[in-house]
Amino acid sequence: MGLINAKQREAIAPLDSIFGMLEASMGFVPNSMLTMAHWPELVTAFAGLGATVLQSGELEPELKQMIALVASRAHGCQYCQAHTAHSAHARGVSEEKLAAVFEFESSPLFTERERAALRLGWHGALQPNAVSRADVEAAQEHFSEHPLVAFPAEGALCGLLTRWNASMATARAEGPRRFAEELLARSGWQRGKH
Repeated sequence: MGLINAKQREAIAPLDSIFGMLEASMGFVPNSMLTMAHWPELVTAFAGLGATVLQSGELEPELKQMIALVASRAHGCQYCQAHTAHSAHARGVSEEKLAAVFEFESSPLFTERERAALRLGWHGALQPNAVSRADVEAAQEHFSEHPLVAFPAEGALCGLLTRWNASMATARAEGPRRFAEELLARSGWQRGKH
């Protein structure tokens, strides 16, 4: 149970179109959004940012979700790790690859292109930011400037959610929670309060 009660979806009918899009994309409405619904304008603004970062641009959705997963790990957000791993799997990332995602630098499951992207996501999410010129130059071998702008956007979006979910002690949705307990636990994920 979170520190702030999530709004019941039927009580926030003006946000139903946003929640419908989330449900169509994720299979559920995240509790973080239901908690944000106490401030409807925040839901609208956040949904716009989230849709832009996660559903537009040149990067393939499965890579975006893996970037979000390593950024969530760097931020220390178990809620976001569970949800991004679940979303990555729903977009076609194998369980084997997800179980190895935190060892992307050495695992043979990842291409150099993926390593460059995941490294930027990971380093950009560390505190303080650890992105180096070498990280960017390695990514430039595989990506144009548009995706290079997307990498820190992924980390920033996860950072916002990390702060939100930690502050609100947001409860994970059942599907992502179960997925994380079954798969991510093999790679060091631990069930926590949020």
